[in-house]
Amino acid sequence: RQGYLNRSKECTVRVRTIDGGGYLTIKGPNKGATRIEYDYAIPESDARSMFDDLCEQPVIEKNRHKIDFAGHVWEVDEFFGENTGLIVAEVELESEDQCFEKPEWIGDEVTGDPRYYNASLVTHPYVKW
Repeated sequence: RQGYLNRSKECTVRVRTIDGGGYLTIKGPNKGATRIEYDYAIPESDARSMFDDLCEQPVIEKNRHKIDFAGHVWEVDEFFGENTGLIVAEVELESEDQCFEKPEWIGDEVTGDPRYYNASLVTHPYVKW
């Protein structure tokens, strides 16, 4: 699960739970396909309280699958709830111009399309596209 405490273009603040842990992430503005990001571990109980008391509703629910392919790890998110049916894959690169091999199961390039940002899916869920 992940929820948002702030969703502005200048600064996004989210809380997330993964495998029994909680995380607070702060992201700066997009600069091309990159952005500054800070990630902090927090108690899972704090994260769950933030979901209920502070986060914009609904929170995002998804499963993340990590897939090794051609020397890179792809993170594939399968969404649920109001975003059921949406599957998004991303790969972290050293730089925007780094060459990499795309798996055959990758669909359209959506980098830069704000509809696919997790923060956008709170107010504009996939089922309403």
